[in-house]
Amino acid sequence: PQVQPFLPHWLAQPKLVHKDINNNLVPIRDVPGIHPRLLKKLQINGIESFFPVQAEVIPAILQSASNGYLIGRGGYRPKDICVSAPTGSGKTLSFVIPIVQVLLDRVVCQVRALVVLPTKELAQQVSKVFNVYTDGTGLKVVLITGQKSFAREQEMLVQKKVTGYCSLADIIVATPGRLTDHINQTPGFSLTQLRFLVIDEADRMIDDMHQDCLNQIVKAAFQVENDSGSYALFQRTKPGPVTAASSCYPQIPLQKLLFSATLTQDPEKLQQLDLFQPHLFTSVYSEKKLGTETEDTNKKYTLPEGLSQCYVPCDLNSKPLILLHFMLTMKFGRVLCFTNSREASHRLFLLLQAFGGVTVAEFSSRLSPNERQKTMKEFEQGKVQLLISTDATARGIDIKGVNYVINYDAPQFIRTYIHRVGRTARAGKAGVAFSLVLRIQERRFLRMLKDAGIQDIKKQPVKGNALKPLVQQYEEALCKLEKTVK
Repeated sequence: PQVQPFLPHWLAQPKLVHKDINNNLVPIRDVPGIHPRLLKKLQINGIESFFPVQAEVIPAILQSASNGYLIGRGGYRPKDICVSAPTGSGKTLSFVIPIVQVLLDRVVCQVRALVVLPTKELAQQVSKVFNVYTDGTGLKVVLITGQKSFAREQEMLVQKKVTGYCSLADIIVATPGRLTDHINQTPGFSLTQLRFLVIDEADRMIDDMHQDCLNQIVKAAFQVENDSGSYALFQRTKPGPVTAASSCYPQIPLQKLLFSATLTQDPEKLQQLDLFQPHLFTSVYSEKKLGTETEDTNKKYTLPEGLSQCYVPCDLNSKPLILLHFMLTMKFGRVLCFTNSREASHRLFLLLQAFGGVTVAEFSSRLSPNERQKTMKEFEQGKVQLLISTDATARGIDIKGVNYVINYDAPQFIRTYIHRVGRTARAGKAGVAFSLVLRIQERRFLRMLKDAGIQDIKKQPVKGNALKPLVQQYEEALCKLEKTVK
């Protein structure tokens, strides 16, 4: 018999959150403890109801800081919080609202909240949301992604005064590499007053690449200030057993908030994060027939409710024709198409351009951040009907109004599949995901989905006759392309 992995209690017994967004919206006034100022801001921004994840997580974070940010509830250290919910379920507001609220009454500007994200675009998106909700509060949000020069970022973070350095940021939104550089090289940059560490897209951050970054943040947060003077009162020591001595000085607790669509179930990986009595909120479960909700161990991932999934068995030569058939004959609009490499994206983009009749753009790391913003805007406005992208570029990004996701190259890993198809059917809307699967990949692909508990994918063959009318023009486009490439 297979050995069942031993899951810590918090992983095995999470707080379940409704998956069906539309039928479980909670009016913003029904969520306890939100500051009237923020309620007003939410309404100005057209938000009258919270999604289920927001309605659960916002009060939990607020409660952990109900005695102000110096100590946790009842003087205890607040629990860390993990949230596993599909993309498009409203994770960003779940941490933005409580963090802004807890920091509303801060007196001195210090880095109290740090949000770390894997890509520049994601970081920009999150800092935009923070800017909306901190506007007029005096709280300062600084974005650190390497898009400005290092020296310019340093000027945005700290100011040197006669008395020493002072922070110019309350909330920092950053990508790992650039943040690590500032921790190591920017004089006066201090995280010793950090209260919230948010790790978004956490599974990707746990992967080896950025593990070092997390260690560095925690190390910097517990560093002793040399010119301690006035800070000595709130000096932090590494958490240990609570004793009379350790309780007599208030310490700013460091609370970790993890968010991800695919939060790892691997206890060893989670151990590296050194979480404190974590509390897990998840919408990853299946309802049993009796209407009682129980954890289903086979169902490891959760997909948006409004998503339909299909796959098209095909061979290598017919893939471009099938895509053209979808775009021109079936008249698909607002399609996000994924390939497995930058080169494949570029080649497919050039081929479709040569064929004509489809407004197409590519979205890859070949483009500068400004060009990517522009492309995204054009897609959202409907000027571009087909956006060809790689995984790295599209991860976690909220591209508005995607009707179809097409996996032009079948993804090799289940996580990649989850993140790709989660770009459509966001926020309770409907969407369709098509995967073009080579016949030799078919068994492996279906097995991968089955292992993840995804059963409801339909086979949708495209008949050769449907592609015939496209062949001649396609071959001409290929010739045209070969000439340009040469």
